[in-house]
Order: sequence, then C-alpha cells, then structure tokens
Amino acid sequence: MDAAYHLPKDIYEGLKKGRETEESPVGCIVLDQIIKNAEIADAEDRPYCQDTGMTLVFLEVGQDVHFVGGDLKEAINEGVAQGYVEGYLRKSVVAEPLFNRKNTQNNTPAIIYIDIVPGDKVEINVELKGFGSENKSDVAMLVPADGVEGVKNAVLEIVKHAGPNPCPPIVLGVGIGGTMDQAAVMSKKALLRDISTPHKDPEYAKLEEEILEMVNKTGIGPQLGGTTTCIGVNIEWGATHIAGLPVAVTIMCHAARHKHVVL
Repeated sequence: MDAAYHLPKDIYEGLKKGRETEESPVGCIVLDQIIKNAEIADAEDRPYCQDTGMTLVFLEVGQDVHFVGGDLKEAINEGVAQGYVEGYLRKSVVAEPLFNRKNTQNNTPAIIYIDIVPGDKVEINVELKGFGSENKSDVAMLVPADGVEGVKNAVLEIVKHAGPNPCPPIVLGVGIGGTMDQAAVMSKKALLRDISTPHKDPEYAKLEEEILEMVNKTGIGPQLGGTTTCIGVNIEWGATHIAGLPVAVTIMCHAARHKHVVL
C-alpha cells in the first residue's frame, strides 16, 4: 500500500529536476500535472496511478534465518493479497495468460525472487510494475563485437520503439550479461537503486550518463514531446558467455514505485 501511494523521494526529485530543465511548454504542463498528482497521492494515501501493477518481490535471505510456521511464498502472497484488498488497489493479475484469463481478485500470485546470502537478516524489496511500460520492455541478444556502441544503440532503439506509450518520463533498468533471462531479472533489480546514485563502477556510471543523454535527445519527452523523456538510467551487469552480450531493458513509467525493508 505504501508503494502504491507514496512515490520514492529520488523519483519525485527527478521529476522536479526534469521540470526545471524541460524546454517544451507542453512538456512543462504535463510535468506540473504529474508532480501535482504525486503530491495529492502522498498527502491523501491514494494510488499514484490507477494501474497498481503486478507485484515483484525480491528477497535476500540470510543463510542463518529459519522460517517457521508455514510456506514462505504463501506468506508473501498473503501479504500481497491483503495489501491490494485492504488498500482498494486495482487487481490486475489473471491466473492463466492465454485462454480464459480469469482475474484472481487479489493481485496474486506475485513474482518472487529469493537469493540466499550470508547473515541473519531478510532484506525485502517490493516493486509494483505497471504494464503500459512493461509491454514496451525488451531484450536484445547482441554479440561481443557489438561492444559499448551496440549496447547504447540497442537501448535507444527499444526506447524509440516504445515512444510515448510507457507514460514518460521513464526510468530505465538495464541488465547486461548473463543469459537472456538473467539479464531481464538484473534489469528489474536495477530499478530498485536510487536514480541519484550512479553505478559504483566508473565505466558503467559513464554509460548510464551517456544513455540518459541519448534518450533525452529523442524528443519523446513527457508524453507529448519535450526534453524530459527519462529521469534515470540504472545498469546492473553479470558474467556471461564468451559468445554473448545480452542486453535487457525494463522500462518503468514515472510511477516508479518500490519499497524496501530489512527484518
């Protein structure tokens, strides 16, 4: 419920910064409305967007932790169900994707990723993923010879193909390396990082800046044209095969909602 109501501070500040530099008069009007919407949602505990998303849950479980009293995934889904029902959030999940597409009525099941790490704590990240932007996310399977320029071009082409459909200003999560599926998961995890915090590796931090600049030169702007197409680019990378260079791009709309807690 908190994630649906309250936009993260870094996203809110990113929108404000975009408003300060936006060159399109129409773009300024759109950004003013988006910022006002965030402020109303925050003050009145109302959903920031009518699409309250499909819930992604990332757990980092300390190897010394022992869960008792039931099934962990069932507990997570019970929490998701309670949040969506009690918070009057839109239920958007269908149980089967192709033939009958019957709504589950409580937005479960969530998409759950569990990593075992050293320690005795549980770190939980919840990400609400709207599907206007999810539908425009994509994976490009490059080869090593494509290099840095190939990566930049692949991201740019995915964004240009998406156009205004993902409700920009957007945030881009980019996963580089691994396999096709791992790159996609990394791109989702990348969206959890504060957009004002650059990558700890200077080369990847520079690449984030370069992609952000390229995307903002497309003119897509805040839905109706302008210079604020994207307010943040976060990259995560992983080891990959000698013959491969997977690049996954998860597009997140300006409703870049997530929450973090450590138990």
